[in-house]
Amino acid sequence: MEVTILEATPDPEEVICRGARNDYMADWVGEVSLEEAMEGIEGDTLEEQQRTLIGHLLDHGHFGPFEHAQATFAVKGISRSCMAQLTRHRHVSFDVQSMRYVAFDDVDPASVREGEMVVLPPSATDPDWIGRNQDAGAVDEETAARREEIFKDTVEEAVRSYQELLDLGMPPEDARFVLPIGTKVNLVMSMNARMLMHVADMRAAADSQWEIRRLTERVLDLAAEWCPMTFEHYEEHMKNRKNRLAP
Repeated sequence: MEVTILEATPDPEEVICRGARNDYMADWVGEVSLEEAMEGIEGDTLEEQQRTLIGHLLDHGHFGPFEHAQATFAVKGISRSCMAQLTRHRHVSFDVQSMRYVAFDDVDPASVREGEMVVLPPSATDPDWIGRNQDAGAVDEETAARREEIFKDTVEEAVRSYQELLDLGMPPEDARFVLPIGTKVNLVMSMNARMLMHVADMRAAADSQWEIRRLTERVLDLAAEWCPMTFEHYEEHMKNRKNRLAP
C-alpha cells in the first residue's frame, strides 16, 4: 500500500491553540497574534507554550480544538476487506475507486499470484504467522506451501473468470461479483486531528487486523510530520490506551 497527504491545514497547531485559547480570552482571537493569544501559558518560547497547551488539552480530554485541523489522505492498494473496516468510521469522509466504472480487463491474471490487483496476506506465505481468531498456531513448511498454492490459484482463477465475463459482455458492476474481498482499491479520506487519533485508537491497536493496522501506522507517520506536537504527545502518552476520542 501507499499513503500520502493530498492537502492539510497549514500550521495546524496554531489553529488548535487559537481555538483553545478563544474559550478563555476576553479579546477576540481573530485580531490578536498567536504570541498574544498564548500569554499566560507556561513556556520560554512560543513552541514550548504550544507544546504545554496541547499536552494539557489532550491530558484533560479537551478534544474539541483538535477538530479544527483537517487532513486529506490518498491511499493506494488496500484490500476491499480493509476498506470495509475503515469506512465504518462515520466521521471520516471517503471517495472510493469504483469497480462499476473501472474495469481491470488489462491485468495479467498470472501476475495476480505475486500481488497484482489482489492483496496477498502474510498468512498465505508465512508458516509462522499467527492471526487473531486462528484456531491453530504455526504450521510446517509443507502446509504453508499448500496454503500459498491454494490462495494464489484461487485469486488467479477469480481474475480470469472476471475478465472472461467482461469479454462475454457482462457489465463491470456485475462481473466484479466473482472477485475476492482482497481485491485492491484506491481511496481518498479526510478527517480532523481528533478523529485521526480516534481511528488510531481503534485501528493501530494490537488486536486490529494486520492490514488496517499497517495503514493506520503509515497515516500516523504522516500526521507526525504534519501536526508534530499533537501526535508526539499522542504517541508517548495516549496510543494503545483505547482513548476513544470520537464525538
